[in-house]
Amino acid sequence: MEAETALAELTGSSSDWLRRYGSSLMGVFGTPQRVLVRGSGCTVWDADGREYLDLLGGIAVNALGHAHPFLTSVISSQLATLGHVSNFFTSPTQVALAEKLLQLAGAPEGSKVFFANSGTEANEAAFKLARRNTGSVSPEGAVQRTRIIALDGAFHGRTLGALALTAKKAYRQPFEPLPGGVEHVPFGDVEALRAAVDDTVAAVFVEPIQGEAGVRPLPVGYLQAARDITAAAGALLIVDEVQTGIGRTGAWFASEGVLPDAMTLAKGLGGGFPVGALITFGDTASSLLSAGQHGTTFGGNPVATAASLATLHVIESTGLLEQVRDTGAHLRAALAAVPGVAEVRGEGLLIGFDLAEDSAPAAVSAALDAGFIINSTGPRTLRLAPPLILTRAQADSFVNALPGILATARSAGTTEGKS
Repeated sequence: MEAETALAELTGSSSDWLRRYGSSLMGVFGTPQRVLVRGSGCTVWDADGREYLDLLGGIAVNALGHAHPFLTSVISSQLATLGHVSNFFTSPTQVALAEKLLQLAGAPEGSKVFFANSGTEANEAAFKLARRNTGSVSPEGAVQRTRIIALDGAFHGRTLGALALTAKKAYRQPFEPLPGGVEHVPFGDVEALRAAVDDTVAAVFVEPIQGEAGVRPLPVGYLQAARDITAAAGALLIVDEVQTGIGRTGAWFASEGVLPDAMTLAKGLGGGFPVGALITFGDTASSLLSAGQHGTTFGGNPVATAASLATLHVIESTGLLEQVRDTGAHLRAALAAVPGVAEVRGEGLLIGFDLAEDSAPAAVSAALDAGFIINSTGPRTLRLAPPLILTRAQADSFVNALPGILATARSAGTTEGKS
Protein backbone atom coordinates (compact mmCIF):
# COMPACT_ATOMS: atom_id res chain seq x y z
CA MET A 1 0.00 0.00 0.00
CA GLU A 2 1.41 3.39 -0.95
CA ALA A 3 1.94 5.99 1.74
CA GLU A 4 -0.59 8.37 0.19
CA THR A 5 -3.28 5.69 0.33
CA ALA A 6 -2.42 4.68 3.87
CA LEU A 7 -2.64 8.28 5.08
CA ALA A 8 -5.67 9.28 3.03
CA GLU A 9 -8.03 8.91 5.98
CA LEU A 10 -5.98 11.35 8.09
CA THR A 11 -7.95 14.36 6.93
CA GLY A 12 -10.56 16.44 8.68
CA SER A 13 -11.10 19.71 10.51
CA SER A 14 -9.62 20.59 13.86
CA SER A 15 -13.01 20.28 15.54
CA ASP A 16 -13.42 16.75 14.13
CA TRP A 17 -9.99 15.65 15.38
CA LEU A 18 -10.49 17.20 18.82
CA ARG A 19 -13.82 15.41 19.19
CA ARG A 20 -12.14 12.10 18.27
CA TYR A 21 -9.23 12.92 20.60
CA GLY A 22 -11.57 13.41 23.54
CA SER A 23 -13.21 10.03 22.99
CA SER A 24 -10.05 8.00 22.41
CA LEU A 25 -7.09 9.43 24.38
CA MET A 26 -6.48 9.75 28.10
CA GLY A 27 -6.96 13.29 29.38
CA VAL A 28 -3.56 13.60 31.06
CA PHE A 29 -2.65 16.58 28.85
CA GLY A 30 -6.02 18.29 28.90
CA THR A 31 -7.52 19.47 25.63
CA PRO A 32 -4.89 20.05 22.90
CA GLN A 33 -4.53 23.68 21.88
CA ARG A 34 -4.42 22.88 18.16
CA VAL A 35 -4.31 19.92 15.78
CA LEU A 36 -1.02 20.24 13.88
CA VAL A 37 -0.62 18.44 10.57
CA ARG A 38 2.49 19.79 8.86
CA GLY A 39 5.72 21.65 9.55
CA SER A 40 8.64 23.20 7.70
CA GLY A 41 11.56 24.90 9.39
CA CYS A 42 10.21 27.01 12.25
CA THR A 43 6.66 27.02 10.87
CA VAL A 44 3.77 24.61 11.46
CA TRP A 45 0.21 24.43 10.10
CA ASP A 46 -2.93 23.13 11.77
CA ALA A 47 -5.74 21.01 10.35
CA ASP A 48 -7.65 24.15 9.32
CA GLY A 49 -4.69 25.54 7.36
CA ARG A 50 -3.65 28.20 9.87
CA GLU A 51 0.07 28.98 10.11
CA TYR A 52 2.15 29.41 13.29
CA LEU A 53 5.72 30.36 14.11
CA ASP A 54 6.87 27.62 16.45
CA LEU A 55 8.75 29.27 19.33
CA LEU A 56 8.54 26.22 21.58
CA GLY A 57 10.09 23.57 19.34
CA GLY A 58 8.19 20.70 20.92
CA ILE A 59 9.57 21.93 24.28
CA ALA A 60 13.21 22.26 23.20
CA VAL A 61 13.09 19.10 21.06
CA ASN A 62 12.99 20.13 17.39
CA ALA A 63 16.55 21.46 17.28
CA LEU A 64 16.59 21.63 13.48
CA GLY A 65 12.98 22.69 13.11
CA HIS A 66 10.40 20.64 11.27
CA ALA A 67 11.03 18.36 8.27
CA HIS A 68 14.72 19.23 8.03
CA PRO A 69 15.78 17.70 4.69
CA PHE A 70 19.05 16.16 5.90
CA LEU A 71 17.54 14.75 9.08
CA THR A 72 14.55 13.25 7.28
CA SER A 73 16.75 11.74 4.56
CA VAL A 74 19.04 10.10 7.13
CA ILE A 75 16.09 8.70 9.11
CA SER A 76 14.45 7.38 5.94
CA SER A 77 17.69 5.82 4.71
CA GLN A 78 18.41 4.14 8.03
CA LEU A 79 14.86 2.86 8.42
CA ALA A 80 15.05 1.38 4.92
CA THR A 81 18.27 -0.39 5.92
CA LEU A 82 17.86 -1.48 9.54
CA GLY A 83 15.25 -0.24 11.98
CA HIS A 84 15.43 -2.20 15.23
CA VAL A 85 17.73 -4.93 16.54
CA SER A 86 17.11 -5.07 20.35
CA ASN A 87 19.86 -4.79 22.95
CA PHE A 88 21.20 -8.26 22.13
CA PHE A 89 23.04 -6.58 19.25
CA THR A 90 24.61 -3.23 18.41
CA SER A 91 24.87 -1.19 15.24
CA PRO A 92 27.44 1.18 13.71
CA THR A 93 25.21 4.21 14.38
CA GLN A 94 24.93 3.32 18.09
CA VAL A 95 28.68 3.00 18.54
CA ALA A 96 29.44 6.10 16.46
CA LEU A 97 26.95 8.24 18.42
CA ALA A 98 28.39 7.14 21.76
CA GLU A 99 31.89 8.02 20.54
CA LYS A 100 30.70 11.39 19.25
CA LEU A 101 28.98 12.32 22.52
CA LEU A 102 32.05 11.39 24.54
CA GLN A 103 34.18 13.52 22.23
CA LEU A 104 31.85 16.54 22.43
CA ALA A 105 31.67 16.25 26.22
CA GLY A 106 35.44 16.09 26.61
CA ALA A 107 35.00 12.83 28.49
CA PRO A 108 38.12 11.25 30.02
CA GLU A 109 39.31 7.68 29.48
CA GLY A 110 36.87 5.09 30.78
CA SER A 111 33.73 7.17 30.18
CA LYS A 112 30.65 5.38 28.82
CA VAL A 113 27.19 6.01 27.34
CA PHE A 114 23.82 4.34 27.93
CA PHE A 115 21.02 5.09 25.45
CA ALA A 116 17.35 5.37 26.40
CA ASN A 117 14.25 6.80 24.71
CA SER A 118 13.53 9.98 26.67
CA GLY A 119 14.80 12.36 29.29
CA THR A 120 12.81 10.68 32.03
CA GLU A 121 14.35 7.32 31.14
CA ALA A 122 17.83 8.84 31.09
CA ASN A 123 17.21 10.22 34.58
CA GLU A 124 15.84 6.86 35.74
CA ALA A 125 19.14 5.32 34.67
CA ALA A 126 20.99 8.08 36.52
CA PHE A 127 18.88 7.42 39.63
CA LYS A 128 19.88 3.76 39.53
CA LEU A 129 23.50 4.80 39.01
CA ALA A 130 23.24 6.91 42.17
CA ARG A 131 21.80 3.98 44.10
CA ARG A 132 24.90 1.96 43.20
CA ASN A 133 27.19 4.56 44.80
CA THR A 134 26.85 2.81 48.15
CA GLY A 135 30.06 3.98 49.77
CA SER A 136 31.35 2.15 52.83
CA VAL A 137 29.53 -0.64 54.61
CA SER A 138 29.14 -0.97 58.35
CA PRO A 139 30.01 -4.20 60.21
CA GLU A 140 26.29 -5.05 60.15
CA GLY A 141 26.28 -4.71 56.38
CA ALA A 142 24.06 -1.63 56.19
CA VAL A 143 24.65 0.61 53.19
CA GLN A 144 25.55 4.08 54.37
CA ARG A 145 25.03 6.18 51.21
CA THR A 146 21.22 6.23 51.14
CA ARG A 147 20.51 9.93 50.47
CA ILE A 148 20.10 11.75 47.14
CA ILE A 149 19.96 15.54 46.95
CA ALA A 150 18.01 17.58 44.38
CA LEU A 151 17.05 21.25 44.25
CA ASP A 152 13.81 23.08 44.93
CA GLY A 153 12.16 23.81 41.59
CA ALA A 154 13.73 20.77 39.95
CA PHE A 155 12.00 18.85 37.18
CA HIS A 156 13.62 15.54 36.22
CA GLY A 157 10.64 13.64 34.79
CA ARG A 158 7.43 11.83 35.72
CA THR A 159 8.32 8.14 36.08
CA LEU A 160 8.57 7.19 39.74
CA GLY A 161 12.32 7.51 40.19
CA ALA A 162 12.54 10.74 38.20
CA LEU A 163 9.42 12.00 39.95
CA ALA A 164 11.09 11.49 43.33
CA LEU A 165 13.77 13.91 42.12
CA THR A 166 11.17 16.39 40.84
CA ALA A 167 10.20 19.04 43.38
CA LYS A 168 6.68 20.11 42.40
CA LYS A 169 4.18 18.82 44.96
CA ALA A 170 1.29 18.74 42.50
CA TYR A 171 3.21 16.21 40.41
CA ARG A 172 4.43 14.17 43.37
CA GLN A 173 1.58 13.86 45.85
CA PRO A 174 -0.88 11.75 43.79
CA PHE A 175 1.76 9.00 43.47
CA GLU A 176 3.34 8.91 46.90
CA PRO A 177 5.04 7.06 48.45
CA LEU A 178 7.82 7.63 45.94
CA PRO A 179 11.25 5.99 46.02
CA GLY A 180 12.79 7.17 49.28
CA GLY A 181 15.94 8.96 50.25
CA VAL A 182 15.53 12.06 48.08
CA GLU A 183 15.79 15.47 49.74
CA HIS A 184 15.35 18.90 48.16
CA VAL A 185 17.51 21.83 49.22
CA PRO A 186 16.99 25.54 48.41
CA PHE A 187 17.79 26.50 44.84
CA GLY A 188 21.09 28.29 44.32
CA ASP A 189 22.12 28.22 47.99
CA VAL A 190 25.68 26.88 48.14
CA GLU A 191 25.79 26.81 51.93
CA ALA A 192 22.53 24.84 52.11
CA LEU A 193 24.02 22.32 49.69
CA ARG A 194 27.25 22.16 51.65
CA ALA A 195 25.33 21.51 54.86
CA ALA A 196 23.26 18.74 53.25
CA VAL A 197 26.08 16.77 51.60
CA ASP A 198 28.11 14.37 53.73
CA ASP A 199 29.29 10.77 53.43
CA THR A 200 25.71 9.51 53.57
CA VAL A 201 24.86 11.20 50.24
CA ALA A 202 25.08 9.08 47.09
CA ALA A 203 24.50 11.84 44.53
CA VAL A 204 23.42 15.41 43.87
CA PHE A 205 21.20 16.09 40.85
CA VAL A 206 21.17 19.58 39.28
CA GLU A 207 19.91 21.28 36.12
CA PRO A 208 22.18 24.11 34.89
CA ILE A 209 18.98 25.98 34.01
CA GLN A 210 15.64 24.90 35.48
CA GLY A 211 13.33 25.00 32.48
CA GLU A 212 10.04 23.98 34.07
CA ALA A 213 10.62 26.41 36.93
CA GLY A 214 10.57 29.31 34.48
CA VAL A 215 14.04 29.17 32.88
CA ARG A 216 15.97 29.75 36.08
CA PRO A 217 19.78 29.57 35.67
CA LEU A 218 21.94 28.41 38.54
CA PRO A 219 23.87 31.33 40.08
CA VAL A 220 27.37 31.88 38.74
CA GLY A 221 29.79 29.56 40.52
CA TYR A 222 27.12 27.22 41.94
CA LEU A 223 27.87 24.31 39.61
CA GLN A 224 31.60 24.44 40.37
CA ALA A 225 30.81 24.63 44.08
CA ALA A 226 28.56 21.58 43.72
CA ARG A 227 31.41 19.77 42.01
CA ASP A 228 33.80 20.62 44.83
CA ILE A 229 31.30 19.69 47.55
CA THR A 230 30.34 16.33 46.03
CA ALA A 231 33.95 15.40 45.26
CA ALA A 232 34.98 16.08 48.86
CA ALA A 233 32.14 13.91 50.19
CA GLY A 234 32.52 11.07 47.70
CA ALA A 235 29.08 11.76 46.22
CA LEU A 236 28.26 11.78 42.52
CA LEU A 237 27.44 15.05 40.74
CA ILE A 238 24.78 14.28 38.12
CA VAL A 239 23.89 17.08 35.72
CA ASP A 240 20.51 16.96 33.97
CA GLU A 241 21.04 18.52 30.53
CA VAL A 242 17.85 17.07 29.05
CA GLN A 243 16.55 20.54 28.17
CA THR A 244 19.79 22.55 28.10
CA GLY A 245 22.05 20.20 26.15
CA ILE A 246 22.86 19.83 22.44
CA GLY A 247 23.28 23.49 21.59
CA ARG A 248 20.19 24.89 23.28
CA THR A 249 22.18 27.50 25.22
CA GLY A 250 24.68 28.22 22.44
CA ALA A 251 27.14 25.60 23.73
CA TRP A 252 27.03 21.84 23.35
CA PHE A 253 26.32 21.58 27.07
CA ALA A 254 25.32 24.30 29.54
CA SER A 255 27.62 22.74 32.15
CA GLU A 256 30.77 23.16 30.05
CA GLY A 257 33.76 23.92 32.25
CA VAL A 258 32.62 21.61 35.05
CA LEU A 259 33.13 17.85 34.69
CA PRO A 260 30.34 15.93 36.46
CA ASP A 261 30.26 12.22 37.22
CA ALA A 262 27.26 11.79 34.94
CA MET A 263 25.10 13.77 32.54
CA THR A 264 21.66 13.07 31.09
CA LEU A 265 20.54 14.15 27.63
CA ALA A 266 17.40 13.88 25.48
CA LYS A 267 15.04 16.38 23.79
CA GLY A 268 17.18 18.07 21.09
CA LEU A 269 19.56 15.13 20.75
CA GLY A 270 17.44 13.38 18.13
CA GLY A 271 16.15 16.52 16.43
CA GLY A 272 12.60 15.34 17.10
CA PHE A 273 13.17 11.58 17.08
CA PRO A 274 12.79 10.01 20.57
CA VAL A 275 16.17 9.35 22.20
CA GLY A 276 17.82 9.83 25.57
CA ALA A 277 21.31 9.24 26.91
CA LEU A 278 23.21 8.86 30.17
CA ILE A 279 26.92 9.70 29.96
CA THR A 280 29.18 8.57 32.80
CA PHE A 281 32.58 10.23 33.16
CA GLY A 282 35.65 8.22 34.11
CA ASP A 283 36.12 4.65 35.30
CA THR A 284 34.55 5.02 38.74
CA ALA A 285 31.08 6.21 37.73
CA SER A 286 31.08 4.08 34.58
CA SER A 287 31.61 0.89 36.57
CA LEU A 288 28.66 1.38 38.92
CA LEU A 289 26.08 -0.22 36.62
CA SER A 290 27.14 -3.67 35.44
CA ALA A 291 25.63 -6.19 33.01
CA GLY A 292 22.00 -6.97 33.78
CA GLN A 293 21.41 -4.10 36.19
CA HIS A 294 19.63 -1.86 33.70
CA GLY A 295 18.29 -2.10 30.16
CA THR A 296 15.82 -1.04 27.51
CA THR A 297 14.33 -2.67 24.42
CA PHE A 298 14.24 0.35 22.14
CA GLY A 299 17.09 2.47 23.52
CA GLY A 300 19.95 3.11 21.13
CA ASN A 301 18.13 1.67 18.13
CA PRO A 302 19.67 2.32 14.69
CA VAL A 303 17.08 4.93 13.63
CA ALA A 304 17.29 7.01 16.83
CA THR A 305 21.07 6.98 16.83
CA ALA A 306 21.22 7.82 13.12
CA ALA A 307 18.84 10.74 13.73
CA SER A 308 21.08 11.95 16.56
CA LEU A 309 24.22 11.71 14.44
CA ALA A 310 22.48 13.71 11.71
CA THR A 311 21.38 16.37 14.22
CA LEU A 312 24.88 16.74 15.64
CA HIS A 313 26.35 16.93 12.14
CA VAL A 314 24.04 19.78 11.08
CA ILE A 315 24.66 21.75 14.27
CA GLU A 316 28.42 21.31 13.93
CA SER A 317 28.76 21.85 10.18
CA THR A 318 26.49 24.89 9.82
CA GLY A 319 27.74 27.00 12.73
CA LEU A 320 24.45 26.77 14.61
CA LEU A 321 26.00 27.27 18.04
CA GLU A 322 27.14 30.76 17.11
CA GLN A 323 23.76 31.50 15.53
CA VAL A 324 21.99 30.37 18.71
CA ARG A 325 24.16 32.68 20.82
CA ASP A 326 23.62 35.67 18.50
CA THR A 327 19.90 35.17 17.92
CA GLY A 328 19.30 34.43 21.59
CA ALA A 329 21.11 37.55 22.77
CA HIS A 330 19.20 39.65 20.23
CA LEU A 331 15.85 38.17 21.24
CA ARG A 332 16.44 38.57 24.98
CA ALA A 333 17.45 42.22 24.55
CA ALA A 334 14.41 42.91 22.38
CA LEU A 335 12.04 41.24 24.84
CA ALA A 336 13.43 43.27 27.73
CA ALA A 337 12.42 46.46 25.92
CA VAL A 338 8.77 45.44 25.49
CA PRO A 339 6.36 47.28 27.84
CA GLY A 340 4.80 44.81 30.26
CA VAL A 341 7.86 42.53 30.36
CA ALA A 342 9.33 42.65 33.86
CA GLU A 343 12.35 40.33 33.59
CA VAL A 344 14.12 38.22 30.96
CA ARG A 345 16.28 35.17 31.76
CA GLY A 346 18.09 32.40 29.95
CA GLU A 347 20.94 31.51 27.66
CA GLY A 348 20.95 30.99 23.92
CA LEU A 349 17.49 30.00 22.77
CA LEU A 350 16.18 28.84 26.13
CA ILE A 351 14.43 31.98 27.32
CA GLY A 352 11.99 32.77 30.11
CA PHE A 353 10.41 36.16 30.68
CA ASP A 354 8.13 37.40 33.42
CA LEU A 355 5.17 39.68 32.83
CA ALA A 356 4.15 42.52 35.09
CA GLU A 357 0.76 40.88 35.61
CA ASP A 358 -0.63 37.36 36.13
CA SER A 359 -1.61 37.02 32.48
CA ALA A 360 0.84 34.44 31.10
CA PRO A 361 -1.73 31.67 30.35
CA ALA A 362 -3.95 34.20 28.58
CA ALA A 363 -0.90 35.40 26.64
CA VAL A 364 -0.30 31.86 25.38
CA SER A 365 -3.84 31.77 23.96
CA ALA A 366 -3.51 35.26 22.50
CA ALA A 367 -0.20 34.33 20.91
CA LEU A 368 -1.76 31.27 19.27
CA ASP A 369 -4.51 33.41 17.82
CA ALA A 370 -1.80 35.75 16.50
CA GLY A 371 0.14 32.85 14.95
CA PHE A 372 2.84 32.11 17.55
CA ILE A 373 3.41 29.01 19.70
CA ILE A 374 4.81 29.82 23.15
CA ASN A 375 4.50 28.29 26.62
CA SER A 376 3.57 29.39 30.13
CA THR A 377 5.39 27.92 33.14
CA GLY A 378 3.57 30.02 35.74
CA PRO A 379 0.98 32.78 36.12
CA ARG A 380 3.48 35.46 35.06
CA THR A 381 6.14 33.47 33.19
CA LEU A 382 6.43 32.67 29.49
CA ARG A 383 9.01 30.29 28.00
CA LEU A 384 10.55 30.18 24.54
CA ALA A 385 12.58 27.22 23.26
CA PRO A 386 12.39 27.55 19.46
CA PRO A 387 14.30 25.52 16.88
CA LEU A 388 17.99 26.41 16.87
CA ILE A 389 17.60 27.55 13.25
CA LEU A 390 15.38 30.51 14.28
CA THR A 391 16.39 33.67 12.43
CA ARG A 392 16.51 37.23 13.72
CA ALA A 393 13.71 38.17 11.37
CA GLN A 394 11.48 35.45 12.81
CA ALA A 395 12.39 36.48 16.36
CA ASP A 396 11.59 40.11 15.53
CA SER A 397 8.18 39.15 14.13
CA PHE A 398 7.25 37.81 17.57
CA VAL A 399 8.69 40.77 19.47
CA ASN A 400 6.79 43.17 17.22
CA ALA A 401 3.55 41.28 17.84
CA LEU A 402 4.09 40.88 21.59
CA PRO A 403 2.66 44.24 22.75
CA GLY A 404 -0.62 43.41 21.04
CA ILE A 405 -0.57 39.88 22.45
CA LEU A 406 -0.06 41.20 25.98
CA ALA A 407 -2.81 43.78 25.53
CA THR A 408 -5.21 41.04 24.42
CA ALA A 409 -4.18 38.91 27.41
CA ARG A 410 -4.76 41.77 29.84
CA SER A 411 -8.13 42.45 28.27
CA ALA A 412 -9.08 38.77 28.62
CA GLY A 413 -8.10 38.88 32.29
CA THR A 414 -10.19 42.00 32.88
CA THR A 415 -13.18 40.41 31.16
CA GLU A 416 -12.84 37.22 33.22
CA GLY A 417 -12.59 39.29 36.41
CA LYS A 418 -15.88 41.05 35.61
CA SER A 419 -17.66 37.84 34.74
